[in-house]
Amino acid sequence: MARGKKKESALTPEEKLAQALVPVEEQPYKVPENWCWVSFASISQIRTGKKDANYGSEDGQYPFFTCAAEPIRCDGYSFDCNAILLAGNGDINNISRYEGKFEAYQRTYVVEVKEPINTDLLYYYFKYRWFDYNKDKMFGTAIPYIRLGNLQTFPVPLAPQLEQQRIVERIEYLFAKLDEAKEKAQSVLDSFETRKAAILHKAFTGELTAKWRAEHRVGLENWKRTRFDVVAEIKSNLVDPADYQNFPHIAPDNIEKKTGVLLEFHTIAEDGVTSGKHRFYPGQILYSKIRPYLSKVVVVDFDGLCSADMYPIEAKQDARCLWYYMLSEEFLEQASSAGSRSVLPKINQKELSALMVNLPSNAEEQYEIIRILDSLLAKEQQAKEAAEAVLEKIDLLKKSILARAFRGELGTNDPTEESALSLLRAIL
Repeated sequence: MARGKKKESALTPEEKLAQALVPVEEQPYKVPENWCWVSFASISQIRTGKKDANYGSEDGQYPFFTCAAEPIRCDGYSFDCNAILLAGNGDINNISRYEGKFEAYQRTYVVEVKEPINTDLLYYYFKYRWFDYNKDKMFGTAIPYIRLGNLQTFPVPLAPQLEQQRIVERIEYLFAKLDEAKEKAQSVLDSFETRKAAILHKAFTGELTAKWRAEHRVGLENWKRTRFDVVAEIKSNLVDPADYQNFPHIAPDNIEKKTGVLLEFHTIAEDGVTSGKHRFYPGQILYSKIRPYLSKVVVVDFDGLCSADMYPIEAKQDARCLWYYMLSEEFLEQASSAGSRSVLPKINQKELSALMVNLPSNAEEQYEIIRILDSLLAKEQQAKEAAEAVLEKIDLLKKSILARAFRGELGTNDPTEESALSLLRAIL
């Protein structure tokens, strides 16, 4: 008859140690000599929330953790500890830490790390390794979940006690520096639209070209506020797409909102177009008439067909100057207000024709506006792209820092310190 597995209470200290250590062949990667790999169950107490837990109330006193991204509030609590909270299903990257009284739903794992192991260090380790460890170990189909066994056998690199604190301090110092850079980059992104709107406003109130006018002895009387149909003509001309199979096909979705950037597009044949479309020509402006996407406008330099939800527009002077004006907040507000007076889901030709446009009648000043806007907005776009690159790089740098931290590569490890095995023995 096979002998059953020994109860933990009956194990000798050395048997407990052997059971806690991860076999060499199962260790994910090499760590310093005075570290050791252990199963997470050996250094923690793992519990789950309650199936019948209070789902919370608006004025609850305690946090209520579920698999959602943010805790809600509740009136009661089951836990009072310093814990790491892991989503058992859904977004398993949802990892929190909380100290105090709280409640948790059944699919939330509540983990208490045994003293004197640093809870913050284990929190960072879960942030670094938990998703990758489980991405191929999920159970279920509709809503995949993580079994308790996944957590119990989760391999953890255990460093000596003093080294744990040094690693946490180093991570938090480096993360704080990165967060400062992230905040500045995010500020650039958040203010991009505001700065762009301000530049366009200055352009079409004459402020950007004030110096040019002084040098050329041109007055503001050159500027005229006129109806849209005075400076441009709407060229609606539906054609049969069957006769234009190899022509480019432009729809509102092919234009980036508020930037005038033309995105990837296909031919009439590739898009399988069958209904009537407008024919457009090089140098024309394409404008989406669909509410609320009245800020999708682009100048094209090629022949093609555009959606019936767009207007091809022929500018009577410089098309790019009018295009810039159509990207301004003033024009957008007018178009949106015109739309609010109609029950139709699109701005019609009559409404568009009646919108007011503020442009200089002098072609030379229009060219100067274009020149200045090209330069200023290109710099703004470069700043935006640089900020986006910084944000992307910061996330990668944080992952790199955590990878180095849990390999003993942050320059904090002291190989002469007592091995983590001594710490593990004391815990067991």
